[in-house]
Amino acid sequence: MTDAYIYDAIRTPRGKGRRDGALHEVTSVRLSAFTLNTLKERNGLEGHAVEDVIWGNVTQVMEQGGCLARAAVLASDLDESIPGLAINRFCASGLEAVNLAANQIRGGAGDGYIAGGVEMMGRVPMGSDGAAMAVDPQLAMDSYFVPQGISADIIATEYGFTRDEVDAYSVESQNRAAAAWADNRFARSVITVKDQNGLTILDRDEYMRPQTDMQSLGALKPAFKEMGEMMPGFDAVALMKYPHLEAINHIHHAGNSSGIVDGAAAILVGNKEFGEKWGLKPRARIRANAKIGTDPTINLTGPVPVTTKILMENGMNIGDIDLFEVNEAFAAVVLRFLQAFDVDPSKVNVNGGAIAMGHPLGATGAMILGTLLDEMERTDKETGLATLCVAAGMGSATILERV
Repeated sequence: MTDAYIYDAIRTPRGKGRRDGALHEVTSVRLSAFTLNTLKERNGLEGHAVEDVIWGNVTQVMEQGGCLARAAVLASDLDESIPGLAINRFCASGLEAVNLAANQIRGGAGDGYIAGGVEMMGRVPMGSDGAAMAVDPQLAMDSYFVPQGISADIIATEYGFTRDEVDAYSVESQNRAAAAWADNRFARSVITVKDQNGLTILDRDEYMRPQTDMQSLGALKPAFKEMGEMMPGFDAVALMKYPHLEAINHIHHAGNSSGIVDGAAAILVGNKEFGEKWGLKPRARIRANAKIGTDPTINLTGPVPVTTKILMENGMNIGDIDLFEVNEAFAAVVLRFLQAFDVDPSKVNVNGGAIAMGHPLGATGAMILGTLLDEMERTDKETGLATLCVAAGMGSATILERV
């Protein structure tokens, strides 16, 4: 089977996902096209170089609807002969785009792809596309549907994480992100977003709150307590499925959950011949990828079983992985990963994560894969694993191997 390599990985800074955010006036298609153009230019590619653009975006309505991937190609400097595929595996969409591109290359369907994603959460609000799991009464009842914040609190309750533990993890994420920016660890991947006049719109992650400490987080009220205990009574739904819990301990809030932001990311994936043709040196081989379905109520535990699956399928164990990126959807998600595998915390999310910098849904998977690769190179590590929990009870993972 043909090997698939990563030749380059870039991302925009994450802008606050609200009206006063720096990227708010940039549309999803324009930010996508800007990212595609930057990747093309800095790798000396011609417009016809890749087989396809596979683009993750979760809320596929309004400006993000109608196959945004193809719209982005047409708005970019890529040739119109390049098609476009928009995909949605919720939070893992950006990573799944890369995995799909790698698998296409492995199967001989083209030599090179651009894969990644975008989400402009300040312009196209999360959930504005609706969801059958939430609005179909029969499906909601049969699947014991609860919102993700409730799911995060269920994880904390089930696995015994306290408010102090999730808050302490969140402070560490902020500290690591601030240290990474101070040390220019994102310099290779982060691209400056500019307007049509060449003026800088955003050159740095905007959401970070480096002043965060335990005292400031301790002042925040649990965000999902009322939602769980009052109408529509999601705690009651959860306890119908997990009666052994007796009560849900609500400990998550805005400070220990992922931030709502805008952003895009793109990864150049190709086989050996693609690199030789365009004079590019591979940075890593995509050794393996995997996906899995999980309990849709607790919902956010996917990183654990998908990691078990990908390691087993490739004859590896957790000790074979040098570095990990586990998306910080909520603090309890990462704490559960650490608990399940007894991983050294210093190997996980070394440069902070979505709690500090934000989670632009369709782009995050590609962002953390690029961050993982940068850190593997910076610290001269050989093998890394990126994984995300996914809404509706799924998980996604990718293993990189430096070459």
